[in-house]
Amino acid sequence: MRAGRLVGAALALGTAAAAVILVRRRSSAGQPRADLYFADGSMLSLDVAAPEIDQLLRAARSVAGAGTA
Repeated sequence: MRAGRLVGAALALGTAAAAVILVRRRSSAGQPRADLYFADGSMLSLDVAAPEIDQLLRAARSVAGAGTA
């Protein structure tokens, strides 16, 4: 009986953690961000809170628009 409760509690905690991760991913899915990859293999991800994001997004949109014209 005790093992059943332990398994149930572990299952409930796992389900709650998965729900939190899913909600966080969906809430930030529509927001712009820029991922910068460097030659040494490192990566920097800038989201909407970064002060540099506006300038980078403008440049990216102009480059993307130039390819479709």
